Amino acid sequence: MNMLNKKIVEKKLTSKTYTPKVLKELYKIFNLRTKQEKQKLRKILLELISEGKIYKDSKGKYRPLKDNLAIGTLELTRNGTLAFVWTESGDEIAIPAEKLGNALHKDKVLVEIIGKWYDLPEGKVIKVIERGLKKIVGTFQPRGRFAFIIPDDPKIQYDFYVPVEYFNNAKPGVKVVAEIVKYPSPTRNPVAKVIEVLGYSDDPSTDFPTIVVKHDLPVEFPEKVLKEVAKIPEKVTPKDLKGRRDFRNEIIVTIDGADAKDFDDAVNVKKLQNGNYLLGVHIADVSYYVKEGTELDKEAFKRGTSVYLVDRVIPMLPFKLSHGICSLVQGEDRLVMSLLMELNKEGEVVDFEVTPGVIRSYRRLIYDDVNALFSGDKEAYRKIGDLKEQLFLMKELKDILRNARRKRGAILDIEGGEVKIILDEKGHTIDIIPRYRGEAEVIIEEFMIKANETIAEIFNNFDLPFVYRVHEQPDPDTILQLKNYLSALGINFKLPKKIQPKLLQELLEKTEGHPLRSSIERLLVRSMKRAVYSSTNIGHFGLASYAYTHFTSPIRRYPDLVVHRLIRNFLKTNGKLTKKKIKELNKKLTKIAVHSSKRERTADEAEWDYTALKKIDYISRHIGDVFDVVVTSVTKFGLFVEIIDKYISGLIHVSTMNDYYIYNEEKSILIGERKGKIYKIGDKLKAKVIKADKTRMQIDFEIYNEEENKSNIN
Repeated sequence: MNMLNKKIVEKKLTSKTYTPKVLKELYKIFNLRTKQEKQKLRKILLELISEGKIYKDSKGKYRPLKDNLAIGTLELTRNGTLAFVWTESGDEIAIPAEKLGNALHKDKVLVEIIGKWYDLPEGKVIKVIERGLKKIVGTFQPRGRFAFIIPDDPKIQYDFYVPVEYFNNAKPGVKVVAEIVKYPSPTRNPVAKVIEVLGYSDDPSTDFPTIVVKHDLPVEFPEKVLKEVAKIPEKVTPKDLKGRRDFRNEIIVTIDGADAKDFDDAVNVKKLQNGNYLLGVHIADVSYYVKEGTELDKEAFKRGTSVYLVDRVIPMLPFKLSHGICSLVQGEDRLVMSLLMELNKEGEVVDFEVTPGVIRSYRRLIYDDVNALFSGDKEAYRKIGDLKEQLFLMKELKDILRNARRKRGAILDIEGGEVKIILDEKGHTIDIIPRYRGEAEVIIEEFMIKANETIAEIFNNFDLPFVYRVHEQPDPDTILQLKNYLSALGINFKLPKKIQPKLLQELLEKTEGHPLRSSIERLLVRSMKRAVYSSTNIGHFGLASYAYTHFTSPIRRYPDLVVHRLIRNFLKTNGKLTKKKIKELNKKLTKIAVHSSKRERTADEAEWDYTALKKIDYISRHIGDVFDVVVTSVTKFGLFVEIIDKYISGLIHVSTMNDYYIYNEEKSILIGERKGKIYKIGDKLKAKVIKADKTRMQIDFEIYNEEENKSNIN
């Protein structure tokens, strides 16, 4: 019997004496004769390739990955001039456009490291290992006997050639889904075949399938997952209560938006005799139902996160769980993982307990009602006045926690320019209104932050394998850009060598009420690194947290579900693990963290794109209308502006302006040569909408001059 295993194969293929071999030669080396043995080797080779240990070259030879080579997934930037490769371990490699070869966005590629690009390694694509894109969505444009599809995604750098036999009755200018038949070569465009005609882009029913194909989002759950879900009970049974604390007689509430469908978290607060507060954060015990290694678990890992679009959700878990047995609905028994924290008047945790529990939500509260109660509204008092004492106690504790975070220098005041998009029954946007956070939203935010920090610190203090939510320090270069932007607005701040979040919080306080406040916030967010998941704790810069995780949303985020499993394991083993188990867990959690970060980024991009489509839908029915706008950026080709309170951005091209304008790069201003008119960041203007292109996601404005328009009328 041949004792072939992965360790033996890896050792052989990465040894100094090994010369690259094709599959048949490897069968001989390992003395494999039976069909099963050969199948086992092929499986091992595929595993080693996916782990980035070896690769298969263009001649079919298996080669070890040397120090200057890496394998990862390619992601182009929106302007197509640069790409990044993300390796399995989460490393980032920059690839200039001219070094992409024939690789496309989302391909798995082999990269040779050839230098440095700022503080990242720079690479060159040697080989496409696996094609990432199978379908594209775009606009169909016939050219006689053939056609082209112009992809919606600006990250795809090719137009796709469509021969006449692949038209599938598509009409000029319609939006289509196409299957890639041939990938690009040095001399040829890629070829695609129309498989579905969606309709014209101004029809809102095309928005959802466009986003699904563009971001490759899984919509339907596989049959084998639904079969597993069918076996899960719809109600909590007596056997589920074994080993759980019973909180069903406590007044525990959920507080969410009016349109929330799944409820992960419920809270309660009590004042203790010693003057301290007891905060209970009760999170849906999803890990009790979603067992590791099941089809349901594999699908949840694959999805990584729920995707929240304007008018629908693509859930991580089937509705029976996310809206049913795992959702903490009012009046129903639900299983939870409870974190009880005793907090002093400084907002410090002096004692805590984590325990599986059962709750029965006393009331499903809505942010708007709680905010109205706080401001003395009589109707709100009639609705939820019986909970007034508990809610004001929550507000009191929220103020303590927020002040404690302010003192330690966390960034508190980023609103993020969020909007509520109102749609009609056909999916057209009829209004866009800014979303403001009230006291109730901040209560839940503060309680969840405190819960996440407390759980993370437990694992950090025990030095156990864990999934952290980390946020790196910003790059000095990007902070310098922020400083230059602000000095163009007349706001000056000193730039110390080591950036502290406190400095950025002070900056936000300084710009309170500024017309460009939302732009400043967004630039501040852009100047900071993305928060990601990691099995190594490096702290959270923005929150000024020593250790942070995501524990509070296991219905909609896979890392939270994993954290719950780790807690359950911790409670069972009392935190004692063998060295072997620690090594295994660390490896597994690194993979989960990298994958979850990628899925989160995809979900974010899908949400932004869908919102952008709905914004363009709104503005396309306001062509010729005039809006109040603010200049958010000045370039040599024109002014980027944003409609105040609707956060809709577009360009006033310099060619539409009534003078010849010279761009002063140092001051970031445009100066009219004849009239001397100056345009700068922060200027408020009136602008007329002249064009809205849904395919390219572009909006064009022109400056509206009331005096000129009056004289034209007269």
